[in-house]
Amino acid sequence: MVEKQRGVTIWLTGLSGAGKTTICQFLNTELRSQGYQIEVLDGDVVRQNLSKGLTFSKEDRDENIRRIGFVAQLLTRNNIIVLVSVISPYRAIREEVKERIGDFIEVYVNAPLEVCEQRDVKGLYKKARAGEIKNFTGIDDLYEIPLEPDVECKTNQESIAQSSNRILSKLKELGYTNSILLPEVESCSRI
Repeated sequence: MVEKQRGVTIWLTGLSGAGKTTICQFLNTELRSQGYQIEVLDGDVVRQNLSKGLTFSKEDRDENIRRIGFVAQLLTRNNIIVLVSVISPYRAIREEVKERIGDFIEVYVNAPLEVCEQRDVKGLYKKARAGEIKNFTGIDDLYEIPLEPDVECKTNQESIAQSSNRILSKLKELGYTNSILLPEVESCSRI
């Protein structure tokens, strides 16, 4: 275990299928192996357990993000590294949560819409395009790109290890970890 750990929320935002959860899982495994205390707040899991009953209206999406932000704030102030993987499409609510938490690193997981649609294992984009799902981010609801993210991961151009190293480097640069960067291995696939 790490001697003295500082809490921080690493907030991964981006379209569905951009690679947020994949990077989050990778970072979770890597940071835990280095002795850090980690908690993961995945958007899909939180929605099933903490935000059940909320719709996908703008008001309910904002409320969902506030709830996730509240839990992340509690964990962060107790010196846990919190990995949040959630679309969080609206800039204003991301800024609100960032301000509340303080120790916060915004990661824009960037992949073009067409790439996200190709990766869509759940078939959500197809359903949204067919009109079966309303208010789907990127199709009939907007995604506001972060203006100045702390880290940007271009998941259609880099491997999981490269994206994760960007985040690990930022954590180290800001003094949250002494994490070891991952080797650039040819076998590390793209997201």
